[in-house]
Amino acid sequence: MYEKIRDSLYEIKTERPSCTSYLILDEQKNILIDPGLYQKFDMLKENIEEIGIKIEDIDIVLNTHEHYDYFGANKYFQNTAIIMAYKLASTKIINADNEIINCRCNNENPDGFQIHVGLENNNVIEVGNWTLKVLYTPGHTSGSVCYYEEEKRILFTGDTVYAKGTISDLSYSGNYGSYIKSLNTLNSLKVNTMLPGHGAISTDVEEDLNKAILNATRRYEGMTQ
Repeated sequence: MYEKIRDSLYEIKTERPSCTSYLILDEQKNILIDPGLYQKFDMLKENIEEIGIKIEDIDIVLNTHEHYDYFGANKYFQNTAIIMAYKLASTKIINADNEIINCRCNNENPDGFQIHVGLENNNVIEVGNWTLKVLYTPGHTSGSVCYYEEEKRILFTGDTVYAKGTISDLSYSGNYGSYIKSLNTLNSLKVNTMLPGHGAISTDVEEDLNKAILNATRRYEGMTQ
């Protein structure tokens, strides 16, 4: 199912454990953030076509991090779109390292994935009326990023933080020290709408980020006691 969040921006949900995808339509190029699980591609495709475009009309695919429930459907876009992820996540996805193999691959072959552009912190992706800034936010994984649209005050967070201040468990490469620092970075931004990879959209962003920082700090302190 899908929902129009605002002009040119759509939220697309398939089925868990696949992530929520976000579609940005623009006269210049169309952007898909996190296509989700390989196994749920048919549902994603159906939603995109109901919105009014074809899969081949997606120009850019952005991944927030290197977990299969977020990038598994990349394979369907590798010949038609430019796929981007943070440089460290890109290396792990391309090389199918242990984190990729052990994270929700559901017996699918983790080999053969391509990332065309390895992003750096503070890179800017400008497409028509949208300007997305890449924010490196390690914690859940070592290759996690968020995408920030400053003018529209929109933040795409993947698995880094959800509504109500919920945070993810650590992956093989994650750590709470980095997680807390990343959450504090996000909390310094001006954001009205937070779009996570699972669950509800947040419009109480400052409150939710404060809760997330507290949750991460408590987990960290629990590990160090």
